[in-house]
Amino acid sequence: MEWINWISKLMIPALIVFIPLYAAYFRKVPVYESFVEGAKEGFPTAVQIIPHLVGMMVAVSIFRETGAMQFYLKLFQPLLSLIHFPEESFPLALLRPISGAGSLAFVESIFRAHGPDSYLGRLVSTMQGSTDTTLYVLTVYFGAVGIRRSLYAVKVGLLADMAGFVASWLIVTMVFGS
Repeated sequence: MEWINWISKLMIPALIVFIPLYAAYFRKVPVYESFVEGAKEGFPTAVQIIPHLVGMMVAVSIFRETGAMQFYLKLFQPLLSLIHFPEESFPLALLRPISGAGSLAFVESIFRAHGPDSYLGRLVSTMQGSTDTTLYVLTVYFGAVGIRRSLYAVKVGLLADMAGFVASWLIVTMVFGS
């Protein structure tokens, strides 16, 4: 088992060394020049998406700091109790489509409070892996390519997130119990 840990620690550095060497010696690609050219092409895109990123970060802060998240938690509490959905994991359903960092911080707090191998730990881990930061992705990628009409993409993305949350809850409950 210790050799697996040793191999896993070496894999990323090995790949970082192997890929450029393979490209340079076997494919005859000018690696450094290709890297610099790619960085030059990527810089305008990065500058173009900065306003969209700032807007999304402000929206996430407003959502949390104004008490909107607490409002929605209280609003949905009777329904969650009725269907036996763990209330502790519901903030993840609210945060995940908006913020990857915020949702990951929430998952970490569940781990600290209940442990990663607890029912809640497994549930939020599965939810985190089964959904995406839909609004963030749409903001950044659609903003980068100039798409302005994204209503259908938002609807489909949020429905997919909801399906991921419900499926995670059902499967984790069936496999591990509540």
